[in-house]
Amino acid sequence: MSNESLAMMTEEEFIAHQKSVIWHTMTLSIGTITLFICLAIGDFFNCLGIALMGLNKRKLIKEAIECGCIISQTASPCGTMLFAWFRLFGTLLPPVVQVAIGADRVACILKPFWHRRHLDSKDSRLCIASLSFVIISLLLGFTNTLKTNDRATFFSCGRKATFSKGYAFYVYFIESGGYLIALFLSTVAYSSARKVQQTRAIKMQMKKIRYILALGFLSCAFVAIPNIVSVVSTLITRIMIIIILLCLALNGIESTPKVVPPNQRIDCSPKPGADQASCLAHKCIWDDEHYSDITIPSCYFPPNTGYVIAQKSNLKLKLEKSKDGAMNPYDKDIPEIDVQITKSQAVLNVRIGAEGRYEPTVPLPRTCSSTEQQLEIEIPNKSELFTFRIRRVATGQLIWDTSIGGLLFADQYLQIATFLPTDKVYGFGENVHLSLKHNFATYTTWPMFARDQPPDPENPRRNLYGVHPFYVGLEKDDNAHGVLIWNSSPQEVTTGPGPHLVYRAIGGILDITFFPGPKPEQVIQQYLEYIGRPFLPAYFALGFQFCRYGYKNLAEVKETIERIRNASIPIDVAYADIDYMERYKDFTIGKEHWSGFKEYAEELHKNKMHLILIFDPAIQVNYSSFHRAIEKNVSFIEWEKSDQVQHEIQKQYPLTKNTKIMLSVVWPDWHVAFPDFLDPEPSTAEWWIEEFKLFHEMLPFDGIWIDMNEPAAFGTNEYHPFYFDDQDRPAKIIPLKCPVSKGTSKYDKPPYETWSTYAYNFAEAHLSNKTVCLSGMTNRRTQRVYNTKNLYGLAETIITQKAQHIATGKRGVVISRSTFVSSGHYGGHWLGDNAARWIDLKTSIIGMQEFNLFGIPYIGADICGFNGETTEELCLRWQQLGAFYPFSRNHNAKAVASQDPSRWPAVAQATRKANLFRYYYLPYLYSLMFDVAMHGGTVVRPVFFEFTADSETHDLGEQFMWGNAMMIIPVYEEGVTSVSGYLPSALWYSVRDSDYGTLGKPGHSTFSALKEELIPVFAKGGVVLPRQQPNMTTTISRNNPFELLITVGSNESSGMLYWDDGESIVEDFKSYNYFHWLFEFVVTPDKATLYITPNHTAVGLTVPTIDVVDIIGYHYQPKLDEVRLNEKLIKIDTEKSHHDSSKNRLLIMKRNMIDIANGKKQTLSWSHQVAM
Repeated sequence: MSNESLAMMTEEEFIAHQKSVIWHTMTLSIGTITLFICLAIGDFFNCLGIALMGLNKRKLIKEAIECGCIISQTASPCGTMLFAWFRLFGTLLPPVVQVAIGADRVACILKPFWHRRHLDSKDSRLCIASLSFVIISLLLGFTNTLKTNDRATFFSCGRKATFSKGYAFYVYFIESGGYLIALFLSTVAYSSARKVQQTRAIKMQMKKIRYILALGFLSCAFVAIPNIVSVVSTLITRIMIIIILLCLALNGIESTPKVVPPNQRIDCSPKPGADQASCLAHKCIWDDEHYSDITIPSCYFPPNTGYVIAQKSNLKLKLEKSKDGAMNPYDKDIPEIDVQITKSQAVLNVRIGAEGRYEPTVPLPRTCSSTEQQLEIEIPNKSELFTFRIRRVATGQLIWDTSIGGLLFADQYLQIATFLPTDKVYGFGENVHLSLKHNFATYTTWPMFARDQPPDPENPRRNLYGVHPFYVGLEKDDNAHGVLIWNSSPQEVTTGPGPHLVYRAIGGILDITFFPGPKPEQVIQQYLEYIGRPFLPAYFALGFQFCRYGYKNLAEVKETIERIRNASIPIDVAYADIDYMERYKDFTIGKEHWSGFKEYAEELHKNKMHLILIFDPAIQVNYSSFHRAIEKNVSFIEWEKSDQVQHEIQKQYPLTKNTKIMLSVVWPDWHVAFPDFLDPEPSTAEWWIEEFKLFHEMLPFDGIWIDMNEPAAFGTNEYHPFYFDDQDRPAKIIPLKCPVSKGTSKYDKPPYETWSTYAYNFAEAHLSNKTVCLSGMTNRRTQRVYNTKNLYGLAETIITQKAQHIATGKRGVVISRSTFVSSGHYGGHWLGDNAARWIDLKTSIIGMQEFNLFGIPYIGADICGFNGETTEELCLRWQQLGAFYPFSRNHNAKAVASQDPSRWPAVAQATRKANLFRYYYLPYLYSLMFDVAMHGGTVVRPVFFEFTADSETHDLGEQFMWGNAMMIIPVYEEGVTSVSGYLPSALWYSVRDSDYGTLGKPGHSTFSALKEELIPVFAKGGVVLPRQQPNMTTTISRNNPFELLITVGSNESSGMLYWDDGESIVEDFKSYNYFHWLFEFVVTPDKATLYITPNHTAVGLTVPTIDVVDIIGYHYQPKLDEVRLNEKLIKIDTEKSHHDSSKNRLLIMKRNMIDIANGKKQTLSWSHQVAM
């Protein structure tokens, strides 16, 4: 019976069906055994009778064959009746197959008659009869194999089922082959018997007959064994099911709910390897229907699974575990839990938890400005199953509906599920997503657990470095909302075709916050106000940056940077990876190959460049930094108990010998410890900051790059870690071993380890692989790594930003590999150790947009790819794209060729052109960064954020926007000279040199994308973009005069510009020293006016003047001798100013034309007339 039919049943009908299944199972199992035993005995007697012919014992022959005939004739019709009977309540098979099965049974019935009929006939007739039967048997067996699975269906109590094609063919081949041998041997035996009669050569033939007789018995076995094995194995399974169903009946089968449709299920066994017995034992529903979509759960929760409302008082509820629903498959649900509902301005929060449960200790603002859009919550009455619905008041649209059921709350297994109003969902991470919009066509699980895992688009369903349980949903009427689930335990989310989603965590509480929008950009603004708005990077951090892992010495760094500068490629930042350290220890400099590093840093500063260095959290336990940490009572990640400590490691080092500090292995030669950045006491933070202060005196860096902070550890739980084979290491030091055996630690081996484990080697993977033990202690021994590991990178970023500010006295920048909710308030992120592949280039576009949703707009990927050898074309296209990453850095791995852009002349040319464009529009990019730091929002913006009503943009992930004004269409395929893109309905002006000012046609188009030109970049009509002529560094470029690019839309264009010194620390924008101007350009039939309005002014800042106003889409004839500044005539540079009516472009230039630093509102205007 199909799931659709079962889903329509009432509870009474379902109960009757379950009882029917029990009865049919018992009856059919017994009937099947009887049938096949009878057939086997019949075949045996037939074969025995045929063989006895050789002994010329006619009486024995007659009796044996008659016995075989009677049994076969009796068994065969019984089998036919049983199969017909089951088909009456099972799935009907095609008529052709019915006929084939019937003919097969008729052949079985006639077989004994053929033997008896031809007992005294001539050899030729017996051979013809035997051959005919063989042909019929083979044809019918092959027909059954191809067209039906009647046996599999029979064994499944009438439900449609399938044997594998190979297994079915095996069964029929053995049967047919057995019959063939039996009939062939019967013919040979009869022939031998005739020769005995004719020649009386008994001695010659008896030996032959004995062999024939033995082979006859063997052929019977071939025929009977497959059937008997199938019956016995099936019988055992059926008996187990009967027992389980009977147990369910005794425990109240009357309360079993109706079946859930395949597209709306919540997996009751998300761990791989679901089986029917355990599924039914947990009172879940088992469905062994074989769907074309293999992701459909076969074991799933009934919708009455959850908690009932025991007490209800306003927005507080007390829930009790429902006795009617299914059991928690991995842990015992907490009997009573609490629900707290809070409405604060725009947001609505639902908190489901219990006393003493862990909650992330990272502080959030948890504020949100009021908005006209409101959300409301609907909750059932007392004593009913607890569900809730979140509804948009203005439209009545449901955005969350947990009536799908499945609420579970145990110590180590939490689950909540909801119907969604749309399948247009964006976010959740950190994972590699092949499309911007999630695919709800199948069930897909995305794990979220910080792991040292390089992004791999070929294995996208893996958890990477950070955790962001947040998404944006786009409703059917194009309103948008956001949802945050605040939890730091290992977790995952499954999207299903309902559309629905299932969220699971193995610790903490369910703290869910809803943001109403209704515009996508407003959702992000509300979200970032709630979790903390992004930090403002230093201006130099928006310049081009170069790094590589594997520099042999300082000379290589100098040579590489000089080579890039000599190619006239703008560059701002030089990096040093772990190569610069003394044997990879933090806060050290290699003495032999890196002497003179401080002097080189000072040289970079003289050239208006900057230096960023890498630091890892792991501290080797036998050198000065660790010694100072012990002296200052710094907290490290520790074991809970002394008997857990690996004493064979601990005793090697005097400073750890009598401690419980958890030791592991990372880059340094000897064991390392991990600072407890969540230490509630100030000791750890003060030590970390002081180490940076001391080191900055040795080497004046400008920014900090923190890596390996998931935290990553080498070889955990391995017997032969990879570094044993590393010739660079002085010793094979023992890796960290966690208590992962079943029963030794519920934290390192929890009942459900999430797909953060199952996505890897299922048999050997653990949550602690590549990291520290989850049973370890943090927060100065008050919390477990199990709950806080995902916070480690965030906690380090918070303290490191303070270290950056104190050590350098400037804003600088911090870039972190591991991130969590609110990390963008303290630092930026790069997309990890990607590979030099085209697919990595493409998915970086999606990742960059997702991290803007997560509140980390300072984001980028390693340009040209980190791992593997890049190619000239790939590196060229990646440099063109990378010029539009907010964080623009080329970085590659050790032991591969250098990929600095000067390596290939064509790449150098493309990079120069791309970087010059980036530097040209840096005032606009910096203004976007400044604005989101103040108000929240996105810098790199998905196209649908601006054009929500255009459904073509809803999954347009391969192109993106800078703010609301600029559209970028990258090239992400090899060997092309053009690129396909989509321009929504608006005016779009090309702003690249090759076709500057050209109007793009809305809709799907193909654009020129030659290697010699910039990728397609368009400015939307109706915007004002600030820019500056570029130079080799941002520091030099900042001194150049401003220009304004104005694109004419209808009659008005607008824009903005933020300006500060680019490096001061921002404590509070309310007291911070900066300028903010608003631009508005208005066109009337006879006049054009540019309004410049200061929105915030600063003191003591040097601000360049606006010397150029460039207008495209200008369809008028200007009077350039009537240009007025604040109503006073000014004399513009007539040699450089001009109007090109063929391109509808007007260029107005004058040295020191507009002084915008005077704090006054200003106007620039001129008269014009409509162009003829």
